[in-house]
Amino acid sequence: MPRAKKTSPPTPKAVRTSAPTATNGNGHSVEIIDLEMEIRTRAYELYAQRGFSPGDERHDWLVAEQEVKAKHATAGA
Repeated sequence: MPRAKKTSPPTPKAVRTSAPTATNGNGHSVEIIDLEMEIRTRAYELYAQRGFSPGDERHDWLVAEQEVKAKHATAGA
């Protein structure tokens, strides 16, 4: 009887390398940021760094959220 292969969890959908843009009321192009997707992707990276061991999903999310929000806060300053 063949053995079942051990698989890793699926990876999240790829994050765009360049953010989509929109035009604001003044005719200027502004970047649209999908914070949730960035947080989700970073949380998955943290999960992978831990060797895909379960049990710390909430911690991964909170750390990812803090990192992403800090990155965008300094970028806008």
